[in-house]
Amino acid sequence: MARTEVAPRHGEKSAGPSGVVFNVMRFSVHDGPGIRTTVFLKGCPLHCAWCHNPEGQSFEPGLMLFAERCRRCGDCVPVCPNHGIGDPAGGLHVPDECDACGTCVEVCVAGARELVGRRVTVSELVEEIEKDVVFFEESGGGVTLSGGEPVAQPQFAEALLAACRARGIHTILDTCGLAPPEVFARVAAQADLVFYDLKLMGGEAHRRFTGAGNDVILRNLGALAATAKPVVVRFPMVPGVNDGKEEIAQMTGFLHRIGLRNVDLLPWHSIGEEKHKRLGLDSPSGEFGEPPAERVEEVAAALRRGGLRVSIRGVS
Repeated sequence: MARTEVAPRHGEKSAGPSGVVFNVMRFSVHDGPGIRTTVFLKGCPLHCAWCHNPEGQSFEPGLMLFAERCRRCGDCVPVCPNHGIGDPAGGLHVPDECDACGTCVEVCVAGARELVGRRVTVSELVEEIEKDVVFFEESGGGVTLSGGEPVAQPQFAEALLAACRARGIHTILDTCGLAPPEVFARVAAQADLVFYDLKLMGGEAHRRFTGAGNDVILRNLGALAATAKPVVVRFPMVPGVNDGKEEIAQMTGFLHRIGLRNVDLLPWHSIGEEKHKRLGLDSPSGEFGEPPAERVEEVAAALRRGGLRVSIRGVS
């Protein structure tokens, strides 16, 4: 999908740009230093086979179904304006006719249906974030923009980062780096720290597993490294995909050339598989398998031998 920005609604100019988010996670301790509020923006230019937030790939709100909660009461069937819900006794599903209007969610007393994605203005979101300022101050935390891909909604992401910084709130941009260089540079400039995903060095392999090449991603990372901006490279380790000796050597060499040393190793986990099911999507990640702890340590040791400072899931 070529769409890369959600336009503000008429009359919202004074409140700043609006955007679509699918989660605001408070009291997060895995998305940067201290206690943080992580804002997940919808829409991503990549479709990684191992994606653990598939609900963030589309720019539009979507419907997530929790079959284990369903009482098979049938209340959702007659209210669907598109007549897209069949006999609930046959099991929950996401029908092709569904346009995520949310009508069925409103009548589901069991919470088996959840609308993923809501439009919010910068001022509304900052008001929500400011409730946690005391925790930021006590822990050295702040706000992390994640996704999806935050830079896919550039006006919204830039304005939100700027508004947080203006209030003295520490900001992190968690990004895949796939965006026009001038757009990426503008948004990244508003962050205090950038978490930058580096998934694969080989262009063809990157395209096969993520749906896009990595030329722009590597170019943006090189340009970012040339600034004074603090950067942590996040390496999602996927067994059999990017954990081989050649891939590790190429990544180590590239990071040395551009002058970056801090790497956070993120071993693949299977949480995304259940989310794919709830969205009515096939999960392509079942073939990978979670890497054993000893294999994670082997890859971390190889990166350290290459002169990189390595943490595992944020822990050194």
